[in-house]
Amino acid sequence: MQKRKLGKSNLEVSALGLGCMGMSFSYGAAKDKNEMISLIRAAVDRGITFFDTAEVYGPFTNEELVGEALAPVRDRVVIATKFGFNTDGDGRPGAQSLNSRPEHIKLVAEASLQRLKTDVIDLFYQHRVDTEVPIEEVAGAVKELIQAGKVKHFGLSEPGVETICRAHAVAPVTAVQSEYSLWWRKPEAEVIPTLEELGIGLVPYSPLGKGFLTGKIDENTQLGSNDFRSTLPRFQPEAMKANRAMVDLLETMGKKKNATPAQIALAWLLAQKPWIVPIPGTTKLARLEENIAAVAVELTADDLREIDEAAAKITVEGARYPERLEAMTGR
Repeated sequence: MQKRKLGKSNLEVSALGLGCMGMSFSYGAAKDKNEMISLIRAAVDRGITFFDTAEVYGPFTNEELVGEALAPVRDRVVIATKFGFNTDGDGRPGAQSLNSRPEHIKLVAEASLQRLKTDVIDLFYQHRVDTEVPIEEVAGAVKELIQAGKVKHFGLSEPGVETICRAHAVAPVTAVQSEYSLWWRKPEAEVIPTLEELGIGLVPYSPLGKGFLTGKIDENTQLGSNDFRSTLPRFQPEAMKANRAMVDLLETMGKKKNATPAQIALAWLLAQKPWIVPIPGTTKLARLEENIAAVAVELTADDLREIDEAAAKITVEGARYPERLEAMTGR
């Protein structure tokens, strides 16, 4: 497995990470814990060293799963988790209220350390920007945790450019996590140039469009009421039917490269910048191995130009989030 450094930090991780949320949260019923432990350990065996979770996934159960799975190999892996929500919501993504008060951040850190069975969090993200708390206070709290040896690196998830710059001035930001893929390219306008200027890494979540870019989901797919995607405008049948054009593009390039649509989608992301580390999630070993194989798919400058020109002709239908959740991003 190739390695990458997140920006100018000394945080080196596998070129592809593993997003663990879906193992216990958001995409239908939680999966069998022992099977997911085996999957996480299989990822380690195959060279993945970067694992993503959050206290709010569950809440708490995903951190517990990741902690138990990685405890035997803790010295070989990098664990990222997140703070910034109260955990008194009804269990739906985004149902919880925001809370990035410094005293809350420190309580979350202590609890996450326990659940993750570790004495240090490698990368601690603010999950969503809390407009009630100045970002300087948030960065200051994490800086204190770093000075106390409880956190190694500070990250932000779905921030706007001003927030990134203000936070970075207080405590160096190692990584920004934002949705980024061929069907959500908004970070290219302002966020990615800012990260390049400041030397901050980018960790794209949902790099496979929450599963849509794999080609395994279409307008006939029945998403259960406990599947978060059923609430998203982009996953309504008419939108999925219109957005099939993006999958067709990936399939066309895949035939040229002897690769699957998912592998082309990931290879495209990896080709954008050397400090981009996508974190596709999965609950299946075959998909894990398919995703890992994407690291070996080489897209030439001509391939990338062909993909960009074709993608520019496709209008993606449907918002990525309902308005309330979208309002929590880019702040």
